[in-house]
Amino acid sequence: MAADLKREALAVLKKFFGYESFHQLQYQVIEHVIGGGDALVLMPTGGGKSMCYQIPALLKPGCAIVVSPLLALMKDQVDALIANGVPAAAINSQQTEAQNREIIDNVYRGNIKLLYISPERLLADMDRWARDLRINLIAIDEAHCISHWGHDFRPEYSQLGLVRQRFEGVPVMALTATADRLTRDDIKVQLNITGAKTFIKSFDRPNISLAVVSGLSGRDKMRRIVNFIENHSGQSGIIYCLSRKSTESLAVNLRGLGFNARAFHAAMPTSEKLAIQRDFINDDLQVICATIAFGMGIDKSNVRWVIHYNMPKNLESYYQEIGRAGRDGMSADALMFYSFADVKALMNFANDSTQALVNIEKLNRMQQYAEANVCRRRILLSYFNERYDHDCGNCDVCNNPPDRFDGTKLCQMAMSAMARTGENIGFKTVIDILRGSRKNDIVAHGYDKIKTYGVGRDLTTTMWNAYLLQMLQLGLIYIAYENDNHLKITELGKEVLYGKRSIMLSRFYFDAVVREKKKPAKTIFDDNEVDTMLLEKLKATRKAIAVARHIAPYMVFSDKVLTKMAVAKPVTKAQFGMLYGVAEAKTEQFWLQFTSVIKEHLKRGEI
Repeated sequence: MAADLKREALAVLKKFFGYESFHQLQYQVIEHVIGGGDALVLMPTGGGKSMCYQIPALLKPGCAIVVSPLLALMKDQVDALIANGVPAAAINSQQTEAQNREIIDNVYRGNIKLLYISPERLLADMDRWARDLRINLIAIDEAHCISHWGHDFRPEYSQLGLVRQRFEGVPVMALTATADRLTRDDIKVQLNITGAKTFIKSFDRPNISLAVVSGLSGRDKMRRIVNFIENHSGQSGIIYCLSRKSTESLAVNLRGLGFNARAFHAAMPTSEKLAIQRDFINDDLQVICATIAFGMGIDKSNVRWVIHYNMPKNLESYYQEIGRAGRDGMSADALMFYSFADVKALMNFANDSTQALVNIEKLNRMQQYAEANVCRRRILLSYFNERYDHDCGNCDVCNNPPDRFDGTKLCQMAMSAMARTGENIGFKTVIDILRGSRKNDIVAHGYDKIKTYGVGRDLTTTMWNAYLLQMLQLGLIYIAYENDNHLKITELGKEVLYGKRSIMLSRFYFDAVVREKKKPAKTIFDDNEVDTMLLEKLKATRKAIAVARHIAPYMVFSDKVLTKMAVAKPVTKAQFGMLYGVAEAKTEQFWLQFTSVIKEHLKRGEI
């Protein structure tokens, strides 16, 4: 039975999406949901979340409902599915009610396998659909929006817990790319799926090179951005800014220097925003200067870089925003500028928020990332509670490593103090114990009697703070925000504490060092393998097809598929159909155009 299901799933995967095998965890999720189980799926942007509900929808009788927060996101996904031959549709406010009714009629007739809707529309029609439609799955995308702990809480998501009650027996799948430990638990509670199985794919996006530059003046920052874009000639990118005014002034300055750039923010007319998004998706606009209002609804696989003109408010936002680059798996760059002015502005926002203490703590973690002298990828992944016990080699810190020493003994001292106090203390108290403080609360709790009291008095408070911060960033400890910010020891930390592994720390210096990235980013293909002239011809062919069909170029084929095409150089229909990412429907539609270009390029004559 299990073997038959996997065979069927792989056949559907190849037929509609052109892939020969599933990515990590995808099939496990599919199997669990087809068996009737609820699921919480955490996968990074570009990690294949949508396949987890699209394949079950195609395998099971009936229709799957997909809840999505943005109209642009729905449209992109539906258009991409239709291009692959999948019967999909969306109900939204930009269509007439007659059009929406026709789509529902098609669902009744069994002509639609995936129906995309907003949370409000699902709630409005829930009772009738639960009674009359054959629904095989309910997938709630961007599920972190339901949690107050999440970075992008949306009130319209708050009633989705009713879905579990109304659609009895229908599996519910919650999906997100950005949720820390607290948010994950809250998603299950809010959706009434506390028994759901959690599937967590690695949050690592190794193809994205990470870098932070601090302390630059406005003029120097602009000079750096210009050099950066010039080094990414012809490649699409996004520059995120803190304010609307910044997006506009930056776009004006870049256009004045000859770059194809536009601003994007929430106060712009809807028609203008849609036009800018369309131009960007269609590769007619290279640079978007945007507030965080841009991006969540954009499913563009060939964004090659992201710049943060200002530091983001938390690591969840940062991770989500850099995740818009390199979704096709090819190399991408993420550059962040950091200044204390950013911290001051963001601190004001955090103080005015409904969860000020948590948001201030998350801002602190973001600032610590910006100032870090340990591998940035280790910091990001440990924040999402993922074990990552080696340096990545693809960030500015790894490319210019600081002076390191064996910090095992120091870490053992600190974690011993935590363990001997029941892991019920925070940063300040740990340092007071290690330095042998005689403060009233230390003595009152009897902390002056534990074995590690005073063992670290040779280090200053500032030094201990720096090393504890590194322990946090390296994933040895974590902050329990829901438990008075007490420090807890992770499994990796316990291995160090009990002498099962050593740990290297960066030596503390009072003077910060600004790092420049020197090593080139990792790439998927060797430059010698890719015929760059042919690749440009294939891109031109893709663009012409996209214009003729009124769809985005990436919906024809991604940059990754075109690059593989430029390496493999297929000249027959069979060779073309065997390429990675080339589905049956696209083989039939496009093999002749692309193989003709390749044949002409190779001067191999007529078909």
